[in-house]
Amino acid sequence: MKFQIQNISILLLLFFSYGLIAQISPTKEITQVDSTYPIENTVENQDYSSSGNLDQAKAPTGIPIRELTNLDIEDGFYIISASAETGNYANQTATKYIKEGFDSGVIHNTQEHMYYVHLGRYTNRQSALDAGNTYLKGHNKDSIWILNSSSSKKNHDTEPLALEEVTYDMLDSSKIIDAANDNNPVNKTKLIQKADSYFDKMWYAEAAELYEKALSKDEKNYSFDVIQKVGDAHYFNTDMEKAYHWYNILYKKYGKQMSADNIFKYAHSLKGTGKYARSKRLMRLYNRKIKDPNASITDALSKKALPNEVKLDQLTNKIQNIDIHNLTINSKYSEFGPMYYNEDQIVYASANDTSIFATRKYKWNDQPYLDLYAAKLNDESQELKNAVKFSKEVNTKYHEASVTFSPDNETMYFTRNNYGKKLKRDKKGINHLKIYRSKKVNGEWTEATEVPFNSDSYSTGHPALSPDGKKLYFVSDMPGSIGQTDIFVVDVLEDGNFSEPRNLGPEINTERKEMFPFVNNEKIYFSSDGHVGLGGLDIFEATIAEDGGFLEARNLGQPINSNKDDFSFIVNKEGQKGFFASNRKGGQGDDDLYSFKRLIVEEVPESKNAIAGVVTDLITGERMPKTMITLLDENNIKMKEMVTDDQGSFIFEDLEGDTKYTIKTTVSDFFDEEIAVSTKENEVINTEIALRRLKEMIAVEDGIRKLKTEMIYFDFDKSYIRKDAAKELDKLVQVMTEYPKMVIKIESHTDSRGKRAYNKYLSDKRAKSTRDYIISKGIDADRIESAIGYGEERLINECDGTVPCSETDHLLNRRSEFIIVDM
Repeated sequence: MKFQIQNISILLLLFFSYGLIAQISPTKEITQVDSTYPIENTVENQDYSSSGNLDQAKAPTGIPIRELTNLDIEDGFYIISASAETGNYANQTATKYIKEGFDSGVIHNTQEHMYYVHLGRYTNRQSALDAGNTYLKGHNKDSIWILNSSSSKKNHDTEPLALEEVTYDMLDSSKIIDAANDNNPVNKTKLIQKADSYFDKMWYAEAAELYEKALSKDEKNYSFDVIQKVGDAHYFNTDMEKAYHWYNILYKKYGKQMSADNIFKYAHSLKGTGKYARSKRLMRLYNRKIKDPNASITDALSKKALPNEVKLDQLTNKIQNIDIHNLTINSKYSEFGPMYYNEDQIVYASANDTSIFATRKYKWNDQPYLDLYAAKLNDESQELKNAVKFSKEVNTKYHEASVTFSPDNETMYFTRNNYGKKLKRDKKGINHLKIYRSKKVNGEWTEATEVPFNSDSYSTGHPALSPDGKKLYFVSDMPGSIGQTDIFVVDVLEDGNFSEPRNLGPEINTERKEMFPFVNNEKIYFSSDGHVGLGGLDIFEATIAEDGGFLEARNLGQPINSNKDDFSFIVNKEGQKGFFASNRKGGQGDDDLYSFKRLIVEEVPESKNAIAGVVTDLITGERMPKTMITLLDENNIKMKEMVTDDQGSFIFEDLEGDTKYTIKTTVSDFFDEEIAVSTKENEVINTEIALRRLKEMIAVEDGIRKLKTEMIYFDFDKSYIRKDAAKELDKLVQVMTEYPKMVIKIESHTDSRGKRAYNKYLSDKRAKSTRDYIISKGIDADRIESAIGYGEERLINECDGTVPCSETDHLLNRRSEFIIVDM
C-alpha cells in the first residue's frame, strides 16, 4: 500500500508521516484532509501597518504581528513566546509549556534558521489577539508576538491542473513579497505556487509533476523548499527511485540544513532503491540529529558496524526458502488487509469496484472508495476466487478496511472514516479514522457502532482480536503514543465493554510507525518502519512472553519483506501458510495481496565459527566488490585471503572459536584498513569494513591545500611519535605514495601555556620528528620542503593567556599541519 495521495492506501494511512497533517487510515498510512475543507482567510496587511513592514506592525493591543509564508505548518495565527537558534532548546521549552497545559509546539523557519516556540494556534485574528493578551500576564511581554502563517496566494481550485493546461506564462517569475520584509522579495513562479497549493492539499502526484517541470526550466528554482517538496511528494507516493533522486540533490546542495525528518526519508529512499550501505550511514546521522539538530554526516561516520547495521546486513544477505505468489484476484487498484473468516473465506479491502452503475469516487485519485470484500479460499493453492462485496450494513460510501472477527464469527471490528451524515473533521480539518463494531443477528450483520475509545481528535484503526477474543489490539496516535503511530490493546470484557487502552511499549513501538497487528497464541505480527528493515514498511514478529509482554521484535526477512511496503500479514494456525500485502515491483496494480508457503520448516544451520561481513565506501556507503581481504591470526600471520563478491561481501569459515583475528583490506585509491574481530563458539560474527578514499585527505582551507589528518598527539613535553600518531602519519604516507609529485611542508604549533621560547623549541622538535618518521617510511626527503615549529605564534582562537580557556580550546591550538606545496 503506497503512501500516495493518488493511492487509497496513503489517504487512509498517512498517519503523521507528513508534518502536522495526518491521521490513521484503514490502510497503511493514516491521514486524510478533504480538499473542500474551508481555509481561513489570512489577515490583510493594511489592518496592521501603513508601512508594510510587518516585523514592526502591531495590533491595537500592542502585540507585534508578523506574517510568514512557506513554513511547513498549517495556516493560522500562532502565539509565539520564544525563539531559538537550536532545535533542542526550542523542543525543551515547548515540552515545559505542554506540561503547563499549553497546546505548544515548535515551528522551524528554515530560511532564517530559527525555531519558534508557540503556545497555541488560532484560526482567526481576534482569537489570537485575545489569547495573546491573556498570555502577556504570565510571560515576558517583550517576547510575545503573533505569527500569521500564509501559504502565499493559496490556490483554492478543487481539481488538479492537468499538465496539458500548463501555460508558458506560468514559468515566468512573479515577485512574491515576503510579508516579514518587503525589501526581501522571494522569487516563485506561478507554476511553483500551483505546485505548492497541490502539495498542501496532499495531491502529491500532481504536485511532483509541476515541481519537476519548474525545476527543468530554471536552475534558480532549485531552492531547499522546492527540492524537499518534490522529494517528499514522490516519497509519499512510494516512488522511492524518484524520491532518492531529489533527496540526493537536496543532500548535496543543502546537506547542513536537512532536518532529522529529511534524513530519515532520504535513508528510507536509499533502502527503497537497494542502496543499503549508504542508508545505514544516513540512519546514523538521523539518530544523531534527533539528539542534536546541528549534527553533520562526519559526526555520524564510524568504521565499526553498529548493532542495527549488523542486523540489516543479515537481512540483506539471507533469503529464506519461502514461496510467495501474487493472487489473481488483484486489480489495478489497491487490495490489502486480508483476514480469515469462517473456514474457507478471506475478507479483505479493495478499491476495485466492479459495479455496472456509476460509483462515488474519491476526488484525489479518481478511484472508488475502499470496501470490504469476501472471497472463497482454496486452501491447497492458496488462491482466492468469487469475490463479492461484504454486507451492505458494513460497507458505506466512505472507506472501510482492516477487519477482524471474533472466534465464533458473530462479531466483527473494522476501520471506517469518522462520519455522520457527512465526514467529521477536527479543528485542523482532519477526518480521523475510527474502529466500528457490528454483530450478526439471525445471520445478518447489524448497523455498526463505534467503540468507546474512539475520539474525534485522534485516530484508531487496524483492529486485531486475539484467538480467544478477549483482547483487541489496534493502532492509534492517541495521547500516550511513543511514536507517530503505536499499537495498543484493550481487554474485551464479558459485558461487551472494554478496559482502558494500554500501549504495548518500546519492545514493539518505536518513534516512527507501527501498524497492522495480527495475533495468534504465540506471537504478534505487525508492520513498522521504525525497527531495522529492508525499506518502507517491513513485517515483524515478536513472541508473547509468559508475563504478557513481548520478546525482541524480529524482522521476517526476505522474501516476505522487500525494499517496498510490506504489511497486513496473517498466518494460519500451523504457521506455514498465510497472506500479506505489498506494493513491490511485479504486482498487478497498487497494493496487491500475496500468499506465502514455507517450503522448508526447519532452516538449514548456518556455518559456525565464522566471520562474515561487507566492505563499503565510508562516505558514499556503496558496497565494494573485488576488494582483497586478508585474515591474520594473533601473531599477525596470514591465515586466509579472498576477494569480496559482487555485493562487497565476504566470509571466512571453519575458524577457531573464541579466538582473536585481524581482518586487513587492501584496495587501490583507499587507505589500508585493519580491524580486530574475535570469534565466538558456534556463532557467525558479522562485521563491516568502511574504507576511506585517499583523496579525501586533501582539503582546501582559506585557499591553501592541506593534507587533513586526525589530531597528531604527543606526550606532554615529548617529541617522539606515539603509536596513535604513527597510524595517522601512515595514512599521510599512503597519500604521498599515491601522488608521487606531491611536496609538503610541516608546521607544528603549541598552545599559549608555558614560556614562549620553549614552546617554539618544542614545536620545532615535534615538526622535525614528524618529518623523520615520514622519511623513514620511504618518502624522499626532497618531498618535504620544510619542517618548522611556530610555538604559540599562530593561535587559531583567543586563548593567548589573557582570557579563560577550557582544555578543549587549548587543544585546538596544539596541532600539526601538512601544507601541500606542489602536486
